[in-house]
Amino acid sequence: MKQRPTFPARMDSSVVAAKVKPLPSANLPQGLGMDSVAVRQRMVQKLAGLGLSDPRVLAAMGRVERHRFVDSALVNQAYEDTSLPIGLGQTISKPGVVSRMVELLCQGAVGKLGRVLEIGTGCGYQAAVLSEVATEVYTIERLRGLHEKARENLRYLRLAHVHLLLGDGMLGYAQGAPYAAIIAAAGGEAIPTAWTDQLAVGGRLVAPVAQHRVGGTTGTVAQALVVVNKTSQGLSQTILEAVHFVPLKSGLA
Repeated sequence: MKQRPTFPARMDSSVVAAKVKPLPSANLPQGLGMDSVAVRQRMVQKLAGLGLSDPRVLAAMGRVERHRFVDSALVNQAYEDTSLPIGLGQTISKPGVVSRMVELLCQGAVGKLGRVLEIGTGCGYQAAVLSEVATEVYTIERLRGLHEKARENLRYLRLAHVHLLLGDGMLGYAQGAPYAAIIAAAGGEAIPTAWTDQLAVGGRLVAPVAQHRVGGTTGTVAQALVVVNKTSQGLSQTILEAVHFVPLKSGLA
């Protein structure tokens, strides 16, 4: 980005602790068959058909119940390969996009990833998937309403190794650095320096980045998925397929 945003005066962080009790079953979607393992496995088979091959990611996508992270009115679409609105102008990404980005993050890693930073918690779904493939997850959200929604959505999982943070994601989270991997669910004009600074040597970053403007100066900005590897020699960048994410913004709201 052109300007480095100012760090918020206070970073409110919370950990999804093991002491939190599961939500009562009355608060969960009922009678829709979404709790069935078979429903998730059908989604996983479709993802495999799209080219997903990492067994760690396939297993994670099969274990995390996506229907718990979408609004009740949309729960019947939870396992379709489509993005869905989650409020405040934000969306939960397609399972195909989530699995693709997490697989890119895992490439080259033996076993589980170490500490991961997620930029843009949203409703908490991707953080739950990351919790299956990483030893520790820090996830930061700038919108207080979504931060609270993710806290509620993740509460029943009781994931002591997932840390929910309210703050400016463009600044990363220096207190948890260095990170073995960083993943972003919003796209800006460039990858913030704070992210690459907080990435460990040998680490990998996956994020959408604006590439060019379609339709002249008044058109829309196209995004592409970018993978950044950090070595002792510096940073290397690979540009992959086109994607569409919400814009990366600074500040709290």
